[in-house]
Amino acid sequence: MNPASTQPKRLRSPRLILLTAGLLLACAASAQPAVTPTPAPGSTDVRWLQRATFGIDSASLASYRQLGRQRWLDAQLADHDDTLPPAISALIASYPAVSTPPEELLDKEAEARRQLKAMPDGDAKVAAKKDLQKQSRELAQQAQQAELLHAIYGSNPLKEQIVWFWLNHFSVYAAKGRVRLVAADYEEHVIRPHALGKFRDLLLATLKSPAMLEFLDNAKNVKGKTNENYARELMELHTLGVGSGYTQQDVQQLALILTGAGIAPKTPRRFERAGRGRFGHQQAAVMREGLFVFNPQKHDFSDKVLFGQRIRGRGYEEIEQALQLITRQPACAQFVSRQLAEYFVADQPPPTLVDAMAKTFKQTDGDIAAVLRTMFDSPELLADNAKKFKDPTQFLVSAMKLTYDGQPISNAQPLVNWLNQMGEPVFGRITPDGWPVDGASWSGSGQMASRFEVARAIGSGRNKLFMVDSPENAAADTPRQRPIAPAMDTALYHAVIEPYLSESAKVALGKAATVAEWNTYLLSSPDFNYR
Repeated sequence: MNPASTQPKRLRSPRLILLTAGLLLACAASAQPAVTPTPAPGSTDVRWLQRATFGIDSASLASYRQLGRQRWLDAQLADHDDTLPPAISALIASYPAVSTPPEELLDKEAEARRQLKAMPDGDAKVAAKKDLQKQSRELAQQAQQAELLHAIYGSNPLKEQIVWFWLNHFSVYAAKGRVRLVAADYEEHVIRPHALGKFRDLLLATLKSPAMLEFLDNAKNVKGKTNENYARELMELHTLGVGSGYTQQDVQQLALILTGAGIAPKTPRRFERAGRGRFGHQQAAVMREGLFVFNPQKHDFSDKVLFGQRIRGRGYEEIEQALQLITRQPACAQFVSRQLAEYFVADQPPPTLVDAMAKTFKQTDGDIAAVLRTMFDSPELLADNAKKFKDPTQFLVSAMKLTYDGQPISNAQPLVNWLNQMGEPVFGRITPDGWPVDGASWSGSGQMASRFEVARAIGSGRNKLFMVDSPENAAADTPRQRPIAPAMDTALYHAVIEPYLSESAKVALGKAATVAEWNTYLLSSPDFNYR
């Protein structure tokens, strides 16, 4: 069936509406491709897979059917397959925010600002300033698009969820300072490589990232002018949690340990001078890794005491010792485990589950994959038929997976716009605590109105997902093809959605007068908004 070519006219009779809806479903069923004779997923399988992915698509369902739950989970946690369809990979690679080294992006921006500063006041300077701001916004949008494309099309759907979780846990705000220039690098080269590894390695990677150093001000944390912002958030939001027992003195001591950890200066000669002692000898403590630099001349070399343990002043090694000490605190295992369980399992996760995850965290020295395995193997994951309300990202990604089911799009900007519309933009949380993951924060009437509009845009096909907006295309004034409502009553729908629809959802779908309406009603239904 091609819903676009058979768009029904608005029907006035409820009987005819029901009949038409029934015919639509029947026609769709008859048009299904041949299904591989593998066991149909049961309700528990579907619910489990809904938690482990951003939403089920045909690819994840097929691999689950082929491997079974345990082998599927093994494959996801092993992290051997982290690829994208060629068209999506090429689209992401076309973004300067991704393809340009972050050092080059920062250098270009610094040079543009130097030239802007040297210009005389006037219209030309105003225009140059606007152009520079526009370029920065586009880099931030490209970083947002790249993350959403990964979430929708990534071959490891469990990893895509945990990447988003860590991006939110170690949240950075793109509009602050130069963060927007390195946001794409933050997702691609800081969070993604460590998302399923050791928590301590992930924490250290975020510490060394220019995005975090800029956002939480540690680039300004130097001997004699200590800035405690990052030290406080590292313990409060990233590792231990509020009320876990650390003191103001611990914050101050950690801030001293972090002095000198910043972003490398643009000019190499300046950096080299910074790494030399009074008589020009290279100091052993200087360290540079990408854009991260530990400058011993800006470091407080006094001895510190953190959680009652003495840390001898010796430069960069203090940082690694402090992070190991922090991540081995029982409070860290408990805090991180609870955060994971709140996101994947329930707003108020069972304490027994959190305890079990924390035990695994401690036994494996913070192995993230092992902690996730404890959670996904636990009976508490789906206990008592508990449901989780989708946050806007989960709603958007799952809607795209069901509606377009792996079909590559050519324009990801609508995804960014829709997520902005629903109030959860990627890299858009101003405060460092990340977006809330509880249902109450996202189930208000305003949010539901926004979701209905997004559902209509996706379900009607009246969007620009398959267009390439460029100045050349706009100038050509080429007539555009009439949008087509995508067919959603597919084999995937019949396998994982239809058998579990509530009666109220079935009644609503039965009242749809067009395919676009049917799609909209399904995506905006309570059934689809829970997982």
